Amino acid sequence: MTDRIAVVTGGTRGIGLALSRRLIRMGHHVVAFYGSDREAAEKAERDNAGSLTAIRADLSDPRQVADAAATVLRTYGAPAVLVNNAGLNRDRPFLELTDEDWRKVLDTNLSGPFWLIRALAPAMIAAGGGSVVNVGATTGIRPRVDGANYCASKAGLLQLTKCLALELAPAIRVNCLIPGMIDTEELRTRWRLDDPERMAQTLDEIPVRRIGTTEDIADALEFMVGPAATYLNGQKVIIDGGQFMW
Repeated sequence: MTDRIAVVTGGTRGIGLALSRRLIRMGHHVVAFYGSDREAAEKAERDNAGSLTAIRADLSDPRQVADAAATVLRTYGAPAVLVNNAGLNRDRPFLELTDEDWRKVLDTNLSGPFWLIRALAPAMIAAGGGSVVNVGATTGIRPRVDGANYCASKAGLLQLTKCLALELAPAIRVNCLIPGMIDTEELRTRWRLDDPERMAQTLDEIPVRRIGTTEDIADALEFMVGPAATYLNGQKVIIDGGQFMW
């Protein structure tokens, strides 16, 4: 096992799994946090035998986050890379959002990364530093209907990134990776992209005329945590084919 450790939340499926695989290819042993899909977690472990360890943790629960972080430090030591990728949607019109809808999404998408960085950063600094990448969303910059909780959580994550980039440097660089329309099962279902007409409408909004792949996001992550990006700090990197030019 390599002595370079990376932690990826939501790292056993979708974009998170692609990020885990890329970090493995870069020479890291990945500790992938997952929430509820045990089958996907076990498959990720089998497919990456010896290079990926899955740990179950509800990121909306500070005790579970603290326990999972303690397990990482006790078993593997300080990670060189932390990727806060896990996210939760509970879309409803604003006037129908319950307190639970608000709290669960904010705690998973914003408080979870805060708790995890706080738990791991001291050990990372003591070990010589590292890189934190928070995976944001375009809706953290441009709002959408029925997503007040999700949009607020991702906007907060972007600002948390900037604050921590100020406070944790120079030992730890903190940046935000923002995917655009990326070809995952969730995206195709949410945006009905299996409908050719719907897909055509979507492509009309993207100058490069395709939706992205999880490997596009992994390519960006490889740059952001690699030796070519040691002067990149406190930035948002948007991988969207030019759909949103902020």
